[in-house]
Formats: sequence, structure tokens, C-alpha cells
Amino acid sequence: MNKRLLLRTAAAVVVADQLSKLLVVHVLDLKTVGSIAVLPPYLNFHMAWNRGVNFGLLASANASSRWVLVAVAVAISVWVIHWMRDGRAGTAPLISAGLLVGGAAGNVIDRLIYGAVADFLNMSCCGIDNPFAFNLADIAIFAGALGLILFTDRKKAA
Repeated sequence: MNKRLLLRTAAAVVVADQLSKLLVVHVLDLKTVGSIAVLPPYLNFHMAWNRGVNFGLLASANASSRWVLVAVAVAISVWVIHWMRDGRAGTAPLISAGLLVGGAAGNVIDRLIYGAVADFLNMSCCGIDNPFAFNLADIAIFAGALGLILFTDRKKAA
């Protein structure tokens, strides 16, 4: 495996995700302001502390749920890295794996620092008012999972 490509991609995602959160949540003070219209209605910053998984599913006030979600993210990341280790994966699957691992790491860092994931991107269009917020790590996780589905040779994965 070209581990370096996977790890460089993951590191780039973590840096971009954490810098975006530092800028928006702390420098622009979204945690206090709550919302900032960027390009309404297409793009707004809306502070949302996600204690669950996507769209707040499995959110709980129980502190142990945070640690369960951290453990699940770490376990999936370790499994993906292990899956890519044999050296047969091409460039696209390695980048996809790096996106997924980096996104998971970015959200794990949030859970460790804040106790929840800092979501702030909100996009609406065409008369549809989207109530949900997400972050760069979420985008990376989605793109990485989709890339692994599209670009991984299922015969080699078995």
C-alpha cells in the first residue's frame, strides 16, 4: 500500500476541517452569534453541536455515548487502513480511504475537545429550507465512502 498517500490525504482533511472550525466557530465567534448569512439562502453558517451521528441520529445526553461514537470512528478507520494495506489499491481508493479516515479523525477530535461535533455549514436551495448543518469532515467522510464504493475492486476486496 502507498500508505503515505492515504495518510497525507487524511492529514490534509484533518487540518482543513480543524482550521475551518477554528476560523468559523472561534474567530467569527459562531458559537456565540449562532448564525451568519454568507450567501443566503445557498450558504449560511449555523452553529449546531452534534452529539449523535449524521443529522443528530443517536444523540444522547449520556456521556458514554460520546465514547462509543469515538470508539466506532476509530474502529472503522483502523479497519479501512487495514483493508488498504495489501498494496493492490490504486490511487482513487487510497485517496477515498484517506478522506474517510481524515473526516472521522476530525470529528473524533471535536468529540474529545468539545464533547460534540461542531457543525456549521448550512445550505438551502430552490425553496427548500434545509434545517441541518454539517462540516468539512462530514463532506470528506461522505466523499470517501462513496469513492470506496465506486473505485474499489470488489474481487480484490474479498
